[in-house]
Amino acid sequence: MDDFDQHLLAQLLAKVGDHLAFEGRHVTVLVVGGAALSLRGWVSRTTHDVDVLAIETQGKLHPPPLPEALVIAARRVARDHGLAPDWLNAVIGAQWTSGLPPTVGEGLIRLDFGGLRVALAGRQTLIALKLFAAVDQGRHSVHTQDLVALAPNTSELAEARAWVLQQDVALEFPRLVEEVCDHVRRRD
Repeated sequence: MDDFDQHLLAQLLAKVGDHLAFEGRHVTVLVVGGAALSLRGWVSRTTHDVDVLAIETQGKLHPPPLPEALVIAARRVARDHGLAPDWLNAVIGAQWTSGLPPTVGEGLIRLDFGGLRVALAGRQTLIALKLFAAVDQGRHSVHTQDLVALAPNTSELAEARAWVLQQDVALEFPRLVEEVCDHVRRRD
């Protein structure tokens, strides 16, 4: 199994939650990327992983690592369903070192899957992260496609642009950001 859609994502997360609940554990994670867009119904494409940006405890977000109980549950689901071992991962958690979008705690919705609660990032956070990824991966990447599908308005794109410009000091970086922003603005 390579990619999963909104329904399969929910089924897999429910299985992780079942494992956690069986062990008497409860974990809340903040999910971004294609999985968040899909689970929110904002894009209809498939994804091959679930990107965990943060762990939430007592209403506060913290950087990964993922709790051991969650890692074990995700590996069990991977084994049982033929998924890549890192189908649920916190690679994006490295973003904590250079800074998160200022809107990271805003507009979250939470889905309960037994012992797993999934907070899905809000629209502005997803726009900012997708813009940053699109600049990194290029105008023809899935990140750019997601950004175009989100159809950010002028102020949303400007807010995302301001954050993204803080993420890299390379001389050519502002030009690359503008190229992606221009591409998104011309989406019609």
